[in-house]
Amino acid sequence: MAADSPSDHARTAAGATAAALLRRPRLWVIPAVLSGLLALLLSLLYMGGIVNPNGDLKDLPVALVNSDTGKPLTGQKQNLGTQIARSIAADTSGKADWRQLTRAKAQDELDSGKIYGALVIPADFTASVAALTTADATARPTMTVLTNPGMGSFGSSLASKLTTAAAQQASGAIGKQLTAADAQSGSTAKLLLADPVRIETQVGHPIGDHSGLGLTAFYYTLLLVLAGFMSANLIGTGVDTALGYADNEIGPWHTRRPTVPISRTQTLLLKMGMTAGITVLTTTLVMVATIAILDMDASHLPLLWVYSYCAVLAVGLGVQAINAAFGGIGQLISMFVFIVLGLPSSGATVPLHAVPGFYRFLSHFEPMRQLSDGVRAILYFDARADAGLTRAWSMIAIGAAVGLLFGFFMTRYYDRKGLHRMTPQPA
Repeated sequence: MAADSPSDHARTAAGATAAALLRRPRLWVIPAVLSGLLALLLSLLYMGGIVNPNGDLKDLPVALVNSDTGKPLTGQKQNLGTQIARSIAADTSGKADWRQLTRAKAQDELDSGKIYGALVIPADFTASVAALTTADATARPTMTVLTNPGMGSFGSSLASKLTTAAAQQASGAIGKQLTAADAQSGSTAKLLLADPVRIETQVGHPIGDHSGLGLTAFYYTLLLVLAGFMSANLIGTGVDTALGYADNEIGPWHTRRPTVPISRTQTLLLKMGMTAGITVLTTTLVMVATIAILDMDASHLPLLWVYSYCAVLAVGLGVQAINAAFGGIGQLISMFVFIVLGLPSSGATVPLHAVPGFYRFLSHFEPMRQLSDGVRAILYFDARADAGLTRAWSMIAIGAAVGLLFGFFMTRYYDRKGLHRMTPQPA
């Protein structure tokens, strides 16, 4: 039997139709399974972290400041500030981690992002409560709720809700004591005595008006991760195309360059070197867009640029290593490592204290959480080392080292085994 001619193959290829191919079950299996799994995992991971923050809330760091220096009321051993502080600290709900601090220490922890808010009992609290039942009353006793918008609008709101509820509960308890002791008061006085404490909310650590209510740190971090992720994949595709290991298709035009003989290790070295160089451009443009054009509030600009460069580079090196180790599926794996698992475990929008334990576990090593801590420290907390910047630098160094070691270990292993990417073709 005569062999098929090239024209026969061309006619066969031209004769294939989409309708005929759609009837092949095997053509559907892999795309359907992967698409279904991706949709399922994305839904579970993204929605799982935000569905029930109040139910998942546990040990949110909040300061409790008792500055009350008044004498105890008649028949009591402790002043009201001490009584209230003991009652709040004994809370067994587990939603808040009440830290009993001095006013100065609470302010320091607000300024370093270690607490989400504070409840302050003033020095004259007992005296002002005692004055309510006398002619010396001039104003309602006041407790102050301090917020920390630098920890994110949602986290600061949760802390404000907890501290306000504690203050209201304390006001109700004091009101019962006062009304019982002063049963002869008129109806107007009784209303005042039933809820005697005024709750005042103040910003404990202010941030700029162009800080997105504490969300610019998250979105800036997301930009850094996306810049590193997309740039690394573009560089990888560009290098593979230029070296003849991938086809180049633009619209209807298709080309393939002659294959350049090169080992996997040298290819990875080339890609990582280009990543280090191009990251200078991407980092600079990210800062130009966000700060110079959009006027985002930011200080310590030289430090922010260096930090941003190192963050983008660490992500880029990690993506190149994963792609070199896993090939075509590497882009999907790196997307899960740096973005899919990173977003819900970053703690930058919903506090880690208000997400399920699985996400808190991921936050110990997921890159986005580490990067967001450093960005938040630079943007909102005066680049303080104890605001998370030291840990962020350490994790960037560890991440970059892991990427380099893993990538070159895998490529050298493949090279030693003779697992070349493609047999070189002559020009």
